[in-house]
Amino acid sequence: MSEQVKKKLGSGEKPKLPSRFYKDVSVVDEGGQFAILLDGRPVRTRGKARLAVPSTALAEAIADEWRAQGEEIDPRTMPITKLANTAIEGVTGNEAAVIDDILAHAGADLLCYRASGPEGLVARQGEHWDPVIAWAKDGLGAPLNLASGVVHVDQPETSLAALRRKIEECNAYQLAGLHVMTTLTGSALLPLALAHGALSPEAAWDAAHVDEDWQAGQWGEDAEAQARRENRKRDFDAAVRVFGLC
Repeated sequence: MSEQVKKKLGSGEKPKLPSRFYKDVSVVDEGGQFAILLDGRPVRTRGKARLAVPSTALAEAIADEWRAQGEEIDPRTMPITKLANTAIEGVTGNEAAVIDDILAHAGADLLCYRASGPEGLVARQGEHWDPVIAWAKDGLGAPLNLASGVVHVDQPETSLAALRRKIEECNAYQLAGLHVMTTLTGSALLPLALAHGALSPEAAWDAAHVDEDWQAGQWGEDAEAQARRENRKRDFDAAVRVFGLC
């Protein structure tokens, strides 16, 4: 980051966004890969790779983000483009490492660590989390151990192996979406349940924020925390879309 940008951030001034330099956005089929063109020229990733994806629906979703830009290009409003870049440059060829990271979350999954009180929070966790734990056991053959509090509990190797097999079915773009959802929720089980139709996106998001919503109900909402949550939700929704469009 340049010193000029650091100074602007420190002063509260937003860095200047690049001006929109194109008029037309199109999608072209390049033999099964769908590239996004700006005035006929290909969009490229930071590493200079062509931004070409395996689904015409995903390509159109990316193109729509570019079409929606105003006089300036704001990357914050382009989460699907960002995730496609990640899939191309960060996941393709590194699938095993991404799967390992998702499984690391599964080994200490949010849903496995339960509060010992108060009763209302315990009940709410059970309402949102127990069906997903049951789904993992019955649907994936991956029973998991639960713990009260934050003391680590080991998970059965056979269960983690079953989760790995299911995750390995994903392509690079789905892995990128699954990894983002896992990171944002603190759970690998919630995104997997969502991906396989056992949960809606809203139900998964709500389940990930049971503790946070309980605290907000007791002490009130913090405006800054709410803004951060809205930003995370935007990225979560983009990851859900990318997963579904691939």
